[in-house]
Amino acid sequence: MFVLIGLMFGFVAAIPLGPVNVFVISQTLKRDFFHGFMGGLTAAILDTLYCFASLVGISQVTFNLDKYMRFPIMKIIAAAVLIAMGIRLYLQSRTYKDALPDKKSSSFSARAILGVILLYVTNPTLYAFWIFVAGIVSSHYLGSPLLFALSVGIGGLTWYFILTYYVAKYHHQFKAKTFRVIFLVLAISLFGLAAYTLLSLFVNLKL
Repeated sequence: MFVLIGLMFGFVAAIPLGPVNVFVISQTLKRDFFHGFMGGLTAAILDTLYCFASLVGISQVTFNLDKYMRFPIMKIIAAAVLIAMGIRLYLQSRTYKDALPDKKSSSFSARAILGVILLYVTNPTLYAFWIFVAGIVSSHYLGSPLLFALSVGIGGLTWYFILTYYVAKYHHQFKAKTFRVIFLVLAISLFGLAAYTLLSLFVNLKL
């Protein structure tokens, strides 16, 4: 029963349009399904680790990690990362010409994995979210924290597979202009998320 709940938590938590989804979509469009899916796989693994750490209390006991990640500098770094990625997507929205590249990526690039890791490390809300989930689950669940965390990861991975498969399968039907619009929308989304991050910093400092 709680495995199913874990699957649901992982799947639903991965759906909202946040920086990770935007990055995974952009990697799928710019490279291929494999690179986009590797980004999603990295996100699912990190969700598993965060969930497990929260359930066993590491994030609260060891160095007060959750409090550390609320330091203003972390939000500033997170906003800077989002802005940098947004600028890159914006520039690509101005220069993209071919909806069908002449050749696929012949070699694997670790950029998809490293990008997702950077987004996770600099995003304080992810720590708070999984601590919140752990608080709810631990009050009702007496089973293995590892089993629940793994089910969360599988749920998230399911979403990222669906997302990257759909984008990779149907993006060939798009024209170059459509790609430019998509990249522009993704860039604006990242700028909006960066603005929200900086605004939350401002509000917290005032409080």
